Amino acid sequence: MICDSQPKLHPRIYNHHTRRHQLCKSGFKEMAFDIIILHSHIHTLLAIFILLLTLTVSRSGSAARPSTSTTFADDRYQTNSLSKIQAVFVFGDSTVDSGNNNFLLTDFRSDFQPYGRDFAGGQPTGRFTDGRLVTDFMASYVGLKDYVPPYLDPTLSLEDLKTGVSFASAASGYDPLTAKLSNVLPISKQIEYFREYRKRMEIEIGKQEIDQIIAHSGFVISAGTNDFAVNYFLVPIRNQTYTISEYQQYLLGQLQQLIQELLAEGATKIGVVGLPPIGCLPVVITVFSEDGFAKRECVEWLSSVARSYNDMVKKELSSERYQSQGIKIVYADIYTPLNQIVRNPEKFGFEEVLRGCCGTGVAETSYLCNPDSDLCPDVSKYAFFDSVHPTEKTYSILFESVRPVIDYVVEG
Repeated sequence: MICDSQPKLHPRIYNHHTRRHQLCKSGFKEMAFDIIILHSHIHTLLAIFILLLTLTVSRSGSAARPSTSTTFADDRYQTNSLSKIQAVFVFGDSTVDSGNNNFLLTDFRSDFQPYGRDFAGGQPTGRFTDGRLVTDFMASYVGLKDYVPPYLDPTLSLEDLKTGVSFASAASGYDPLTAKLSNVLPISKQIEYFREYRKRMEIEIGKQEIDQIIAHSGFVISAGTNDFAVNYFLVPIRNQTYTISEYQQYLLGQLQQLIQELLAEGATKIGVVGLPPIGCLPVVITVFSEDGFAKRECVEWLSSVARSYNDMVKKELSSERYQSQGIKIVYADIYTPLNQIVRNPEKFGFEEVLRGCCGTGVAETSYLCNPDSDLCPDVSKYAFFDSVHPTEKTYSILFESVRPVIDYVVEG
């Protein structure tokens, strides 16, 4: 077990964390049993899914912080050091959270083994995968640094901050309710932290220099999956108020607001990542299929929701309101490459694409994927590391698929 002390929490958020520390002492297995009993009165599918995503246990310590120096571990993703991108700033959910949830009072964390097993030094960092995220590959590719660190890490150096950080929070989404369900950072709080970051940097390096950095930085937005898969389709709140098309429009409005706020802060290069084929996520297959344990196949109707939402985003980003001189706002398609991986795994060297590497691969994520979990013998053969999140290998393929978009943004 990994519960000998209380976890390190960010000083601007919480001062103590005793309840989960006490619960942790009972162990992963005992707490899983307690949660099942606690939720026995809830609809079966909802109980299972909330258990999977917000299981209440605790662990000690904070994740070891990786080097953020500009020595490049993988030359395949390195460009020249004269990149026109001076920093990378990231907003969204677990697809781009490099460890901010380590410093929150939330049950949706991954700063423990086996997460990070293929990261530098085998360190769990709070990334929901075995290694790097797409944004890490991106930062290395444009010549900044190997990894994009989490903003809430209190040990970051001035150089770390100058070249960009992630404000993203796993389990978050465009809808404020989505973040509230898991007690993580909503998009509004992520923007608030960006403004705090800007004020801090004005003090450290001056307003003119930070304005210059922001104007020549890449901004990445990646969110939306939790809004649909967890919030809308499982929690009986939004689906009682909105039709699916109305909810898609509501999320699009939230995205529009986020883009406007970033533009107002001086952003000129913004990339919006589309949704993946949601119906092909292993845990979604488990929860939403009629027989998800025995018959593993994508839930097409859920993926179609993602496709139609992506079409709305692409249409919005191509509208005249975003066609200002000196401004680049682009769409990054991850649906197509991930769908290709699932439909033709052999082409990419995968053997399993509908189960994760951790545990059974059909339900485990966050604390259900822990040091006691069995792991697949060869993670490179798996598209997903846990039942929700891709492996580093899959993220590297997704990065390669969006490189032309990155090149377009960098060149301008």
